[in-house]
Amino acid sequence: MESLSFQIKVPGSTANLGPGFDSIGMAVSRYLELQVHTADRWLFSSHSKDLAGIRTDESNLVAEVAKHTGKELGITIPPCHVEMTSNIPLARGLGSSAAAIVAGIELGCYFYEKPVSPSYKVRLASLWEGHPDNVAASVYGGIVIGTHSDESTHVLPIEAPELDLVFLIPEEEVMTKKARSVLPSELSFPEAVKAGSVGNVLTAAILTGNWKVAGEMMGKDLYHQPYRKHLIPLLDKVLSFAADKKEIYGAALSGAGPTILCITKKGRGSSVATMIGEAFEGMEIDILTPAKQGVQLVTNSNR
Repeated sequence: MESLSFQIKVPGSTANLGPGFDSIGMAVSRYLELQVHTADRWLFSSHSKDLAGIRTDESNLVAEVAKHTGKELGITIPPCHVEMTSNIPLARGLGSSAAAIVAGIELGCYFYEKPVSPSYKVRLASLWEGHPDNVAASVYGGIVIGTHSDESTHVLPIEAPELDLVFLIPEEEVMTKKARSVLPSELSFPEAVKAGSVGNVLTAAILTGNWKVAGEMMGKDLYHQPYRKHLIPLLDKVLSFAADKKEIYGAALSGAGPTILCITKKGRGSSVATMIGEAFEGMEIDILTPAKQGVQLVTNSNR
């Protein structure tokens, strides 16, 4: 069989934006990139510090997802050598596992003879991940709003907004499993109604481009942030700081944390980052933008 080679580029993501829990995601300008070559066995390599310690054989998440995708499509995925680079930090709430899942699906779909729709890729990814927010953002780019169940997945992609995103990235990791373990098993009916109304206003504000209101709703989440704040002691302080600064639309945990997202007007990222750095010393601060494009495939040879 002729050796085939291609590249895959997947954006990271931030999820929830406060009350959009497990539903709203935004692609961001950090990336997982794969150089893929067909080979006689699976082999993964990387020189990126954010991928230190990855599995180098077919037990790598990307390979597992690719092989599963092949089964779903009724094809066999050949072994590949995969060189990976990434600047998406692991277990920091920036969609590293979702990016790997989307990369695996894209790798598997490459070997299918027919085009595979983004909605089908999102369905496969959501079944693997359990929710659509991060994976759909990495597939489509921009902002996504979705719902997922065992029976179906529905996602609406929205064009990337013109914003600056300022992230406070702590050194410590917070594993998603641990962050989910502190969530309540149920909410009372009045609590659910109140939480849902905040989420509804967040959605309406995003759709109408009213980021001042969206930012306010981000800080009023009742689904997950109140229960996770003891895992991220800085959260309450940053939410209060953001609420007092007119330059910042709003702040929220990025995914399960510990990274915290602050949203500001396009062009204000540097000044907001300086302001945050002076208030919270010793934190890694990164200025990103919403990624307009989702997963990209570049081929180097004919199939």
